[in-house]
Amino acid sequence: MAFPQTRLRRLRRTGALRDLVRETELAPHHLVQPLFVALTQDAPREPIAAMPGVDRLSISAAAEEARALQERGIPGVLLFGLPADKDEEGSGAWDDEGVVQLATRAIKDACPDLLVIADVCLCEYTSHGHCGLLREGANGLVVDNDATLELLSRTAVSQAIAGADMVAPSDMMDGRVGHMRSELDDHGLTDTAIVAYSAKMASAFYGPFREAADSAPAFGDRRSYQMDGANPDEAVREALLDRDEGADVVMVKPALPYLDIVRRVKDATRMPVAAYNVSGEYAMLKAAAAAGYLDERAAALEALTAIRRAGADIVITYHAKDAAGWLR
Repeated sequence: MAFPQTRLRRLRRTGALRDLVRETELAPHHLVQPLFVALTQDAPREPIAAMPGVDRLSISAAAEEARALQERGIPGVLLFGLPADKDEEGSGAWDDEGVVQLATRAIKDACPDLLVIADVCLCEYTSHGHCGLLREGANGLVVDNDATLELLSRTAVSQAIAGADMVAPSDMMDGRVGHMRSELDDHGLTDTAIVAYSAKMASAFYGPFREAADSAPAFGDRRSYQMDGANPDEAVREALLDRDEGADVVMVKPALPYLDIVRRVKDATRMPVAAYNVSGEYAMLKAAAAAGYLDERAAALEALTAIRRAGADIVITYHAKDAAGWLR
């Protein structure tokens, strides 16, 4: 029935009625907070200039932060490690006494029920900043996909033995999910879940992260293995391949510029989907709020709700701690 019998404004009044008919829920239990953990750091916290409100943490500070996040109702953290040393292979990634492994143990000791998701990649550990082993190609050095798989799986096994509940390969090598699943299972780690960065774009929005993690490539870029953001069909194919190789969760990264892909991946896979609200998205909002152009709280919650509305079951965001406070 048309107006005047139908008046959709009846359900928009502020308060309980408006909340009652809200179609999309955003709650602390949908959020995951990324943490940057440094192995050698004099101060417990070191601010990251490009990401106001986000710090590099010592291992003890990471455990304290994890406890504070759990108290706000956030169910998990995603760990990125800053090692003491780097080499051509990125051997610090699979060191049983490496930064992520030590941080995982410390966080699990402090918060046994908090989910620890360990990022699996070599870029933070290699001296060249690329996500895998290098070899000579026809036009210079290239990342060797197949040789890298063993090192990624070795890293995932080490992280899982340290106590990580989930491992999250972010390298975008072909076949890494299947290889990793097989290695985890062979080591009796059948309960360790894989969160696959399935549709990880070669994006301009990663700039602040590369400062935070000291992981910018020393030469070239990562376009030969990260996806072209103009290819939504390919993104769906990547997610389906990861699902078939044994991923438990698939991820789209970044989130806000790719909400259409979040929706398509959710519809195609019918499995849990994570979306990563990345450093550049966070930094833009922070800068606009600092300049007085918008209200940070309102804008952040609107953006996170949009990511949920697009189909993300899990939202990885640097706003998680603040958002959980606002929502509660």
